[in-house]
Amino acid sequence: MPATSAPVLSVQRLRIAREAKVILRGLDWRVESGQHWVILGPNGSGKSSLLAALTGYFAPTSGSLAVLGETFGRSDWRELRRRIGLVGPSVAAMIQPAEPALFVVAGGVDGLVNLWRRPRPATLARARRLLRLLKVGGLAARPWGHLSQGERQRVLIARALASDPALLILDESCAGLDPVARAEFLALVRRLPQLTPGLAIVFVTHHVEEILPVFTHALLLRNGAALAAGPMADVLKPAALSKLFGRKVRLAKGRGGWSLAVAGK
Repeated sequence: MPATSAPVLSVQRLRIAREAKVILRGLDWRVESGQHWVILGPNGSGKSSLLAALTGYFAPTSGSLAVLGETFGRSDWRELRRRIGLVGPSVAAMIQPAEPALFVVAGGVDGLVNLWRRPRPATLARARRLLRLLKVGGLAARPWGHLSQGERQRVLIARALASDPALLILDESCAGLDPVARAEFLALVRRLPQLTPGLAIVFVTHHVEEILPVFTHALLLRNGAALAAGPMADVLKPAALSKLFGRKVRLAKGRGGWSLAVAGK
């Protein structure tokens, strides 16, 4: 990648405060094209607020925020959202139960939810290709309300990819999945770098067990501040995770991935 290329994300001294409560404090973070990041942190660490800021729903109190070369406050964030694929509970909650899976995906081309008219043939064709790519082509006509949680997550990823984004954000995407559906979903995430070369991925979780080998970097968030950020091998260490979760932990890596255990007193 040329040194002059703009980063996918550039966050400098980002601070967000609401009603005298500081949510994010002095955060510095940079994501380059093709990098795959994990944001790891306990509940209340600021993960959701950071995502809301990245997608233009939470205005920074101070500091600077640039996404895909566009700076917050100087660009139309509504237009920019079409270049960011988002999979998370905020999107899922807006979809009407009767909306067919095919239309859910087609709406992603223009960043729409619950289409009021039939999409263009080219849009429908792209939506069908994406559903097949994610191995749920047979769900095209099925209403959203009749999909399992695992099926919904695959449909949401297809929707997120419909606009050919440069950045894909997966927000707590394993929440609510049973063990089998969780394993199948993580297997899909493992394939995403091959399915979408060059796409930057941000995966938000508070479970070390969900960190896959395809992730290259990690950002550790606690109480609105970054404890560490950088290549996975430099960041994912027992001492850092003990500080992150406020308890001494043991970290292990096996053939099945990472595991975390709280050390005895």
